Amino acid sequence: MANLYLTEQNSILRKTGDRLIVQKNDETLLDVQCHKIEAVLIFGNVQFTTQVVHELFTHGIEMAILTRTGRLVGQITSPFTKNIALRIEQFRKYEDEGFRTRISREIVAGKIGNCLRMLRNFSYNHPDIDLGESAVDLKAKLAAVAGAADIEQLMGIEGDAARTYFQGFGRMLLGDFGFPGRRKRPPTDPVNAMLSLSYTMIFNEISSLLDGLGFDPYLGYFHSVSYGRQSLAADLMEEFRAPVADRLTLRLVNDRIFSPDDFRANPGGDGVYFKREPMKRYFAEYEKLVSGEFTLGETGERTTLRKCFRRQAEKMAAVIRDDAVYAPFRPEG
Repeated sequence: MANLYLTEQNSILRKTGDRLIVQKNDETLLDVQCHKIEAVLIFGNVQFTTQVVHELFTHGIEMAILTRTGRLVGQITSPFTKNIALRIEQFRKYEDEGFRTRISREIVAGKIGNCLRMLRNFSYNHPDIDLGESAVDLKAKLAAVAGAADIEQLMGIEGDAARTYFQGFGRMLLGDFGFPGRRKRPPTDPVNAMLSLSYTMIFNEISSLLDGLGFDPYLGYFHSVSYGRQSLAADLMEEFRAPVADRLTLRLVNDRIFSPDDFRANPGGDGVYFKREPMKRYFAEYEKLVSGEFTLGETGERTTLRKCFRRQAEKMAAVIRDDAVYAPFRPEG
């Protein structure tokens, strides 16, 4: 099943029977059966009816509300999927400092390992671009994770590794885009705009999954509790940043799928964002990546990145219940 992305401003989402219909003025823009949809994402000024919400709940479909530029504002979820036993155990494990440190090591190791894999894979195909120093530095950071005594040290290692990685990431970008380093809230250039939107997309998918499985997404283990932050979703998305968001951004730039003309500066403030039509093309590319099948080396099964989001969330549930070791997602290569 796919996600439904609604970006047409001033359109309205209605239902008839078990079908969702998007209309603007007297024109029907989309007509799709509910059972073909996994989630609905609404960007900006798109209206919807209460009958639509009822129908989505009936089919177990999540709805996310985002700004036109892709910032997640809120989610609408069914109240019937709460697993109270899992939530109790999730909160109990939060009080166990040893558990928090152990699982944080795995989260940080997963993130750095996947960043290192990105650099190595790129170097294999582009031996003329020297990423050796960044790779050596990341390898050292990865080794340091095992010796970290607490979450504060892990935070320091993760921050240092991110700076090293994005220095290398900038050298992997070919073509017309510059990259001043990672800039967010707001993104200051097209590459950072693509990175930020991709991270939001992953975060939203994982947050919805965690909520559906019965977790409290606001209580994480590596990321501390902070008002309004879904810390567990932030924990789980770390391992997917490089193999999903960064990989997608790299392809969109290096294959020249987008040009600088596809972006605009925010007239009401700082920040650079997709124009409307390029944003639709972005969603098609994102959907192609997360729903494309590949063979998972760990099990040999055919799967997709979207299924891997769920697989990792289910692993997290098993770890919390059984105190097992968490194994982060590692792509092939």
